[in-house]
Formats: sequence, structure tokens, C-alpha cells
Amino acid sequence: MNPESIRNFCIIAHIDHGKSTLADRLLELTNTVEKRDMKSQLLDQMDLEREKGITIKLQPVRMEHKDHQLNLIDTPGHVDFAYEVSRSLEACEGALLVVDASQGIQAQTLANVYLAIEAGLEIIPVLNKIDLPASDVPKVSKEVINLLGCKEEDILMVSAKTGEGVNAVLDAIIERVPAPVSDREVARALIFDSVYDDYRGVVLYVRMVDGILKHMQNIHMMATGADGQIRELGHLSPQQVKDDELNPGEIGYIVTDFKSVAEARVGDTVTSHVDGAKESLAGYKEVLPFVYAGIFPAQADDYNKLKGSLDKLALNDAAMVYEPENSQVLGFGFRVGFLGLLHMDIVKERIQRNYDIEIIITNPSTQYEVKQSNGEELVIHSAAELPDAASIELIREPWIKGEVVVPKTYVGGVVQLVSGLRGIQKNIDYIDDQLAVVEFEAPLANMLTNFYDDLKSITSGYGSFNYELDDYREEDLVRVDFYVAGDMINSLSVIVHRSESEALGRSIVKKLKDVIPRQNFQVALQAAIGGRFIARENLSAFRKDVTTGLYGGDVTRKKKVLEKQKKGKARMKKFGKVEIPPDAFTVMLKRDD
Repeated sequence: MNPESIRNFCIIAHIDHGKSTLADRLLELTNTVEKRDMKSQLLDQMDLEREKGITIKLQPVRMEHKDHQLNLIDTPGHVDFAYEVSRSLEACEGALLVVDASQGIQAQTLANVYLAIEAGLEIIPVLNKIDLPASDVPKVSKEVINLLGCKEEDILMVSAKTGEGVNAVLDAIIERVPAPVSDREVARALIFDSVYDDYRGVVLYVRMVDGILKHMQNIHMMATGADGQIRELGHLSPQQVKDDELNPGEIGYIVTDFKSVAEARVGDTVTSHVDGAKESLAGYKEVLPFVYAGIFPAQADDYNKLKGSLDKLALNDAAMVYEPENSQVLGFGFRVGFLGLLHMDIVKERIQRNYDIEIIITNPSTQYEVKQSNGEELVIHSAAELPDAASIELIREPWIKGEVVVPKTYVGGVVQLVSGLRGIQKNIDYIDDQLAVVEFEAPLANMLTNFYDDLKSITSGYGSFNYELDDYREEDLVRVDFYVAGDMINSLSVIVHRSESEALGRSIVKKLKDVIPRQNFQVALQAAIGGRFIARENLSAFRKDVTTGLYGGDVTRKKKVLEKQKKGKARMKKFGKVEIPPDAFTVMLKRDD
């Protein structure tokens, strides 16, 4: 098709603002999908996406409207997948910014708008859910105008649920979104997503920027250096439809002979193997995880099954990395890296559902940089990897830049929450008379537990949060170890700031006291820094009344029986082993009462 008739756009929004529902209506009105085949959240292919009400994997689709080819990319809405969103924006010339008319601007809305502006896209603001009784169109319109600097008449009013105003959205896409421009003949295509198919290998989702790619053509990945062949190509409507070639400006898929998505990562440039491009498309970076957790099979016999499931998930998820790990309590498992807590939750759910494996996940941690006295530098992902304290010169931890969008009445509570986590409040801006944006910096490790829940609690559910990784900073960090009946449990060890270590140690031993079952002997639960214990709780023993069978006689009979019981308990305490339940390894994620 002539590039002048092509419009490439994506939909960006905060979670639950109606992005997927609007995509459904666009597919219906353009007759891309027959009404009998329609279902809610059609582009969300995974069961998890439907259950959680969020888009996890982006999905492209081609529509036809008024002699124009409209290519939509439905993007994830969560901060964990911000890089995928940024690459999707690079594949488009326009973006529909969907804002809930009852909730207004949220943190992820701001983040995605900044990405769209950086990518130079034409932004079309859309106010959704105008049919709800709680909608406040004038107020939210003012927020959008202040954010984008647009005019009130530029904002489209729709109800994606009923279809009201959606036709105007299609017309606005054709009128406002510029057509793609190509100025080179050598083939260059941007990979904005890739998936692994068990039967066909790696499938690339690409935007043709320059030139043409054809069926059975040999191709080259400019970033990873991998070479392969196009086994099939075409477009998605939303099912895969074969074509003979992909032309400049078009969005489509390419089936390759690659065996892993690691060979064709998001952001890479596809070119022809012979006489290919010398200059790759800008913006490629290797996405690295910064949240790590141990995953162990609940049954030791499932180790190989767990390894197989991680191998298969990694084929589809280049951002997930893992390596073997051993724990004296949990046995053999894996240390797995994730993009964030949502990413971790999704991987956990997929392992349990798709592969029927019961797993134990340890407390999440982040990545630390350690400089030793001999000048050697290490990167560690868990407290168990930390070398001896005497050999450490300094430890650096990752910090984030965050922003919270919240009604101005809650600003004080948010600032107090941030400062309580060693955060630094940097700036407060006001979108309008009621809505504020609190910008701050904070250590990532302190964001991994209760921050989001605390934010929702403090702001009565109105606060929304977005962040990005900033840099690594030297801090006074220590390793806190935990002992159960005198045995150190490596999997429970954490790295924390020295000022927070005693409070954290007391908090965790109290939680362990609640989850570890009582024994026939007293069990000491202790927290320590090096050789110094900083907290202790005693798990009291079960006591059997051994004197119930005694009738009459001298009191010494009773004393002898009790003394015998005491010696037996002392022997059990010396040789007895405490079975630690799976709940003990996620105590950091449990909320304080």
C-alpha cells in the first residue's frame, strides 16, 4: 500500500482507563472482527490479562477504514514494561492518550505522555467513560489541557463501552496522525516485540522503516549479530495473515528460524543479510532485570520440571534471567531476575498454572555493586553472595526517580511516606487546582515491599506511582542474618541500611514467630549483623502435663518426672531440627499489623 494511506498509532493509558475496551470498539467499527467473533479484551491473549484486567504483552493489529490502513499497537500499561512501550512508540507516528473521565490524570499517564513526546508522536487526547455518573468531564479536560497544552476542541469524548464517539476517533487518526516517511531503499525494520512459537520458532513483530523484506529472504540482526531466514511474513488482523512482502511504513510479523528471543531482542534492527544497512535504527538497549528472587520447587523431585518451565518461559521473555541457586533449607532452585514485582508475579502464576509446579519464592531483593579492599568490584543479587564484611570497602545500591500523582490534600502524607523510606522529596508541581505531582528519589530496595500498598492507604486509593531507575549510590549497608534454633538461614538474609537494620530485624523475627510452628522444645529466633545479635524472639515449647498419672505419694515423685521431662526437652533442643514452612521465606512481603 502507498505509505501516504498508512497510519501507525498506539493506545497509551494508565491501568484500567479503558484502553483495551476502546481497542475492541475500533475492531468492531472497522469490521476487522465479525461481531460473532468479538469478545471482551480481544487483543489480550493471556488468561492472566483478562483476570487482572491489564495488558501484559503488547499486540499489533491492522484495520481498514476509508481506504486507509490503520495499524494499532496495544501496549502494556504497567511501569514494569515501560521499555516495551517506548519501543512500540518508536514504531508509530501517533498515539491515542486515553484518560478516564472519572479518575483523571494518573502517574503512568504522565510517564507514557513523556515517552510519546520524546518519540515525537502526534498525541490525540481521548476522554473515556463519559457515560459514568462519576465522570467529571470539565475537570479532567482541564487536566489534559494543562498537560498537553492542547485546545478543548482537540479532546475527543467517548464511551468505549457503549461505542459513543468512537467513529470520531477513527476519523481523527486519519486526519491528525502523519503518514510514515521512508528515505532509504535498503531494508530496515524495528523489532518492537518477539514471541516464541513451539512449532515455528521465534516470531518478530516489526515496523518496516525502510525498504522491503520478502518471504524466504536471509536477514541479519544488527545488535545481536544473529543471522537467520524469513520463513513467513504478513500482518495481523488480529490473526496472522500471510503476505509476500512487507513494505515501507507497514507493521507486521516475521517468522524466523531463531531458537530463542534472545537472538532478536526488542529494539533491534532487522536488515537483509546481503547488502544490508550499515546504520541501525536508534534507541536499542539491552533490558536488564533489577529485581531478583529465589524460586525453589516445593517438592525436591520437581527440580528438573521447574528448570524446564523456566527454559520455556525464557524463550518468550528475553528480560527474564536465571541461574542455579542452592539453599541449605530449600535445596536446589534458581535465582531469577525480573523487571519488577508485577513481572515476578506473572512468572510465578505462569509456572504454577501452565506447568503445574508448586513453588516457593524467597523475599525479592535488588542488585548491589560491591567494591572490595583489594580494588575488585562485584555485582551481587542477594545477601547470601555478599563477601566477608572485613573485605568490603563500600557497597552501592540502586536509587530510583519516582513520581506520585495525588490530590493535593494528600501531599503531606506522601512526602512523609517517602522520607520514612530514606527518600528525598525533590519537587511538587500542580497539574490543576486539585492535582499534584510529587517528584522524589529513593532507594529501590525500600520500594519492593509495602510502598504501593502504603501509598494507596495514605491517599485513600487516589495516589498513583511511576518510577525509573536512576543511579547507584554508596550507602552504609549491612547484611542482616536470621537464625532459627541456632542455624543461620541464608535464604532469609537481607541487605539493609544500618539505620534500619534493628527495626527490620525485630519486625522479621516477630513475623517468623507467627509463621513457624511450635515445637516440643523452645526455639530461639534471632537476627544478627555479623557476630552481634540485634533481635530475638522465643517460640515457646508445647508442654505435656507428665504428672497427670501420679496419684498421692511424696512431692519428690512429681519433681523427678518434671526433671526427666526437662532433660528430654534439653536433648531435643540440642539435636532437634525445626521444619521451616514456605511462608517464612516471604515475610518481607507481609504487611505489619
